[in-house]
Amino acid sequence: MPDSALSGGDVALVTIVLAISLAALAFAAYLVRAVLAADQGTVKMRDIAQAVQEGAAAYLRRQFRTLGVFAVIVFLLLLVLPVADGGWETRVGRAIFFLVGALFSASVGFIGMTLATRGNVRVAAAANAGGYQPSFRIAYRTGGVVGMITVGLGLFGAALALLLFDDTAPIVLEGFGFGGALLAMFMRVGGGIFTKAADVGADLVGKVEAGIPEDDPRNAATIADNVGDNVGDCAGMAADLFESYAVTLVAALILGQVFFGAEGMVFPLLVAGVGVIASMVGVLATRPGKSDSSGMAPINRGFFTSAAVSLVLVAAASFTYLPSISDGVDMAVSPQVLGFLSVLVGVVLAAAIQQLTGYFTETSRKPVRDIGRSSLTGPATVILSGISLGLESAVYAALLIGGAVYGAFLIGGGAALYAVALAGCGLLTTAGVIVAMDTFGPVSDNAQGIAEMSGDIDADGARVLTDLDAVGNTTKAITKGIAIATAVLAATALFGSYNAQIAVALDEAGGALGDAFSLVNPNNVVGAVLGAAVVFFFSGLAISAVSRAAGRVVFEVREQFRTRPGIMDYSERPDYSAVVDICTKDSLRELATPGLLAVLAPVAVGFGLGFGPLAAYLVGAIAAGTLMAVFLSNSGGAWDNAKKMVEDGAYGGKGSEAHAATVIGDTVGDPFKDTAGPAINPLIKVMNLVALIIAPAVVALSVGEDANTALRLLIALGAVVVIVLSVVVSKRRSVVVGGSTDDTAGPGLMAPVVDGSPAVDGATPAARPRS
Repeated sequence: MPDSALSGGDVALVTIVLAISLAALAFAAYLVRAVLAADQGTVKMRDIAQAVQEGAAAYLRRQFRTLGVFAVIVFLLLLVLPVADGGWETRVGRAIFFLVGALFSASVGFIGMTLATRGNVRVAAAANAGGYQPSFRIAYRTGGVVGMITVGLGLFGAALALLLFDDTAPIVLEGFGFGGALLAMFMRVGGGIFTKAADVGADLVGKVEAGIPEDDPRNAATIADNVGDNVGDCAGMAADLFESYAVTLVAALILGQVFFGAEGMVFPLLVAGVGVIASMVGVLATRPGKSDSSGMAPINRGFFTSAAVSLVLVAAASFTYLPSISDGVDMAVSPQVLGFLSVLVGVVLAAAIQQLTGYFTETSRKPVRDIGRSSLTGPATVILSGISLGLESAVYAALLIGGAVYGAFLIGGGAALYAVALAGCGLLTTAGVIVAMDTFGPVSDNAQGIAEMSGDIDADGARVLTDLDAVGNTTKAITKGIAIATAVLAATALFGSYNAQIAVALDEAGGALGDAFSLVNPNNVVGAVLGAAVVFFFSGLAISAVSRAAGRVVFEVREQFRTRPGIMDYSERPDYSAVVDICTKDSLRELATPGLLAVLAPVAVGFGLGFGPLAAYLVGAIAAGTLMAVFLSNSGGAWDNAKKMVEDGAYGGKGSEAHAATVIGDTVGDPFKDTAGPAINPLIKVMNLVALIIAPAVVALSVGEDANTALRLLIALGAVVVIVLSVVVSKRRSVVVGGSTDDTAGPGLMAPVVDGSPAVDGATPAARPRS
């Protein structure tokens, strides 16, 4: 291995990168002041926004208390697990940086949610008073705050670890990445269950049965729905992209050390520092103009400006810092060319994913218009067309991602996996802009909800917010697509890191690799099948959790309509807190099973079948996860925008049969695009990091003097037992609601609302919304 100790010049460069990360946080503070200086609108708007703020903050506090116990347990396990290289200081550092990663991930989510719940009311007020441009600017700058905090904290953690631990920093950063990924996965699953349970319940009872608008204050689920947008889309996605950023840097540093020593570790940090500068430029460049053809035009302008700036600066860094001749690594190009071209591959992939996802989810494009047209023949054809769209788009996305990985392999030669990791870093040079795009969506959605619930907005302002919401749906879909691509690149690079860990551990144990990674090994075939199966199982558990929680929300809203007749004529106020409480309790209870599956399944495979099948398991999970995540995300995004297209007047508009059909399609797509699909991103990285961390222990118990088959199988069996018990407990939670767990309960528990009036027990729900 090349010399990986940092020189004096390297330390100076990393210190500069650390300063750039702090500059990102300072820029975020500047944007915060700009957002909070805007007007908050009427008293009624402020009251509604305050309720959303309190509900979101209360949920995250309860979630962090729950996850805090889990984090302490993992911290103690990391102190015990051996490391492939390094002493007890490295092991302690890895455990401490696990807590740092988890804390940063939680902080990104909490800060993002806090500002989003304050920016939403200001966007609504700006739409009413100033029109499109000021409301767009506030919504995007709110997202810009979250973006800059994401890249600032991610880069700060990586740079600090390299300064403190020098050549053992990559091992320490395994803990940093694992902490961020684990918290992000839990926040993604929990927040996704919360937001989609409220959203599905609000839509089914409010729109379809009672025939009232989406954010009508008479619907008891409206506050929970707006809270959910923040804990799911803002907090969850911000944490998700933070861990993508951190894990990609971790993989790049590990592989950079293997192939190029100190220079290989420092260069990814330089790329990330360049990305911070480019993201600042991109955020400031995103301004709507009078000549823009659509709301996506300024978004695209900011993204491509950021990408162009990053490429210019990365080229300068590559040809200035990296050596012109490789030393001991068989490469088709020089390290300088490798560094620039690899980053270029990542930037091009991000742009391609943005355009592809936009094509399949924008209201102005043919796929979404086809789904909207299918609503004329009912909800079944809406669902079928959305599923077919998602399946088809997953193939194109997989081809793009696979092409990027293969292109990086061709560029890298003997350092191919390092090139893949650098491509991931290149994709995330625009991370600040990507996060801003994502947060723009829920802020715009919340702004529309606050305006509609308050009733204090004119027709022009309502039109502005509707347009912003449609743009936000597309930006959310795009950022999910980019996050998926990042996950695959990071997971592929981590897979290379796993291979390196196995080689080191086998060398220490005196063992040989042999045919452990052979494709014809039946154990490896089983491992690959299990990896793919876990992705499907995880997705099913997440969607099932939304179904159960949404059922309870539906029951609660129907019961309030039935027992409080004054709600419909505004003489009685709904009990919003009851629905918030249902969503909070259910989401925190339901996230345990998917989380345990993600952490313990690699443990069961690794200790039970060996390090070869565990490698195959990771390959199966990456392949299936890529396709599943894109399918779920794009289907859900297309259904959502098809609904908005009909609500804007197409095919009969609100109150028509077509509207009812698209609302049902949207409720099916909600857990697809906002719960299961996005959670697959951190899932595959968590599983890769777990495999990376347990690799030395798996090898030690499998070969050499310390081999202990009985202990190895006992650990695997314990992991399987915990997974099985958690699934059994989860399955015993009945889908039937209303306090009953009797699976034979009749329809009386679900008395629906017909045309705004409570129906008798067992009545049939209204077939369509009222006109």
